[in-house]
Amino acid sequence: MSLRPIMFVGTCSDAGKSVLNTAFCRIFRQDGYRPAPFKAQNMSLNSYATPEGGEIGRAQAVQAEACGLLPHTDMNPVLLKPSSDQTSQVILNGKPVGSMSAREYFRTGNTRELWGDVVRAFRRLEARYEPIVLEGAGSISELNLRDRDITNMRMAQEAGAATYLVADIDRGGVFGSVYGSVMLLPEDERKLLKGIIINKFRGDASLFEDGKELIRKLTGVPVVGVIPYFRDIFIEKEDSVALETRATTAVEGKINVAVVLLRRMSNFTDFDVLEHDERFHLYFTDSLSEIQRADIIILPGTKNTVEDLQILHSNGIAEAVVRAYRNGKRVIGICGGYQMLGIRVEDPGRIEGRQEKMAGLGLLPLVSVIQDKKVVCQSRFRYKDYDDICEGYQIHMGQTRPEGPALFPGLNVLVDGTTEGCRLNDYCWGTYMHGILDNPVVLNDLAAACGNPEKSGFNFSEFKQQQYDLLAGHVRKAVDMDYIYSTIVV
Repeated sequence: MSLRPIMFVGTCSDAGKSVLNTAFCRIFRQDGYRPAPFKAQNMSLNSYATPEGGEIGRAQAVQAEACGLLPHTDMNPVLLKPSSDQTSQVILNGKPVGSMSAREYFRTGNTRELWGDVVRAFRRLEARYEPIVLEGAGSISELNLRDRDITNMRMAQEAGAATYLVADIDRGGVFGSVYGSVMLLPEDERKLLKGIIINKFRGDASLFEDGKELIRKLTGVPVVGVIPYFRDIFIEKEDSVALETRATTAVEGKINVAVVLLRRMSNFTDFDVLEHDERFHLYFTDSLSEIQRADIIILPGTKNTVEDLQILHSNGIAEAVVRAYRNGKRVIGICGGYQMLGIRVEDPGRIEGRQEKMAGLGLLPLVSVIQDKKVVCQSRFRYKDYDDICEGYQIHMGQTRPEGPALFPGLNVLVDGTTEGCRLNDYCWGTYMHGILDNPVVLNDLAAACGNPEKSGFNFSEFKQQQYDLLAGHVRKAVDMDYIYSTIVV
């Protein structure tokens, strides 16, 4: 039995499209098919490195994992990474092709060229996998961008996908958002909609039966599922809006890990594992007092190191972090945060803004130079002096070099024998390696250094696989799978 593509589009951003895509990727895999995810255009600072050295949105990497596949650039051919309020770096087929303003990007001619790359990526994927599980972006009713759409209903038409509209009832106004989203579509696009899924429902879903019928009468499209809100299933989030629900203060009785909130923070999923290891308490903060309460302070990655570093100097956080280190707290920098820990960051080409040079925190004897060339790769390495083989990935623009006569050991030894990162001492180190904390040996080392020698048996990779199964089961119970299959069987 062959299956044609299926697509999930939304009434708004953060309606739950990515999570539903992940669920159906897992469901189709459980049912014996070979699915693969696809999102034509993504906008996110949370990205991932593919094995071939390309860059895609984190959501598609998660969805690929749910499919049991290695991530590939064909799964997300266009990625936009905002570097300022008006400018984004454009990643095409995994590689950066420059930075553009929104006005420049949405020129009709520009999106026409990108559309060709999008279609070719989809066709390559479609030739290898079945079904393709597509994801839209934001709302399908952005009338002002309809002629430049390469992500939503235009993609649904190109793929011939059975399309399902996802609505977030937790926001309120679900009837208006569903009705408006459907009725603003041209008739030919409206015909592609096979069903509506109400997401994030709190309480007794049976109480929404009348609501389902009202929506069907209003739109002509059936409601095929009401998915209960969940808190007990963990799926990595791509959008930084997820940080709004994270802890912001320290607690007693655990190793407190404070991640410094940055304006252009990227790859915040680097720290997800800490929320599931009982030895640690993770929180995100830009409060000087809460930073001082931490046992471990982490400067995370950022899409604009220079600008965010300037903000840290101006709001006193840079000084607070240095003071905390001198008072015996541990300070870690990852990617852009690693660059910040050095003596200075140079941007001679003004890639990240108007500043050509910015003083760092001065904890590591390093100078970082922002460059056009982007390093994107997966890495295997040994952490410190341990024998365990660890895994991570690098995504950065810039090179970091020692400054001054003092030599300090690298943090990691890559499998090719080269070193990466810098270890000043057991209290301060930095690395370009995203995902370094996902390795048990690293967390055990940090816990032991903070007075907890107990080794954890927690395996983050196995945990995530369990969560994909839980998510698939949660969604299966809430939607009419027989109906959904009837719309995609060829």
